[in-house]
Amino acid sequence: MSTLTLAARDSSTMLRRNLLHARRYPSLTLNLLLTPIVLLLLFVYIFGGAMSAGVGGNRTAYIAYLVPGLLLMTIGSTVVGTAVSVSNDMTEGIIARFRTMAIHRSSVLVGHVIGSVIQAIVSVLLVGAVAVAIGFRSHATPVEWLAAIGLLVLFALALTWIAVGMGLISPSAEAASNNAMPLILLPLISSAFTPLHTMPGWFQPIARYQPFTPAIETLRGLLLHSKIGDNGAIAIAWCLGLTVLGYFWSSSKFDKERG
Repeated sequence: MSTLTLAARDSSTMLRRNLLHARRYPSLTLNLLLTPIVLLLLFVYIFGGAMSAGVGGNRTAYIAYLVPGLLLMTIGSTVVGTAVSVSNDMTEGIIARFRTMAIHRSSVLVGHVIGSVIQAIVSVLLVGAVAVAIGFRSHATPVEWLAAIGLLVLFALALTWIAVGMGLISPSAEAASNNAMPLILLPLISSAFTPLHTMPGWFQPIARYQPFTPAIETLRGLLLHSKIGDNGAIAIAWCLGLTVLGYFWSSSKFDKERG
């Protein structure tokens, strides 16, 4: 059996393990999923009347503006659970048991990553369903929908690898949750809730060039036919850069922990 086949087999086994854990202990996933849903309902029904003025429309226009940012925020919220799960594996002794087994070295991390991406996309679909129920509509073509889904998957992959690294450096599940908190907070200082031009001038570059804003603007362009400009290229560059950084960071840290 080739090395590639062994790696695929062991990664598949670790993926099933992580999905079973998510099914048996759904409270963490549900808590993280509720954050973007609550924010969606809060900003639409409580703040929507006032916030809609910033996008030059009514509450319906603000729903359309808000949803792409909330979908990406959902990914950030979901992968926090990955950091916690990885930290639990590193601190509860299961990795020591894996060292005694004939499994491929990278399969533990790959199983976490694939499982996290699957959970993130499922969470996005659930939040999207809530958004449609309260009035969100898109006139995107099939090609644009495929491009939007591809962006969401790529963004989930990038954030997941970063979350894995955060889990590996955390001494406890609580620390892992705190370390991964920027993945939830960054969308709050992006263009997810309000246009960049309404922010103070000194703050606009901070909001514009962080990872979430170009991805949000690209997703808005695909789903709502707004201008994308150079945001597409910047979003892809962020995703690829974070994926590579997270992969090498996580692999290096995991190898050291394995001794």
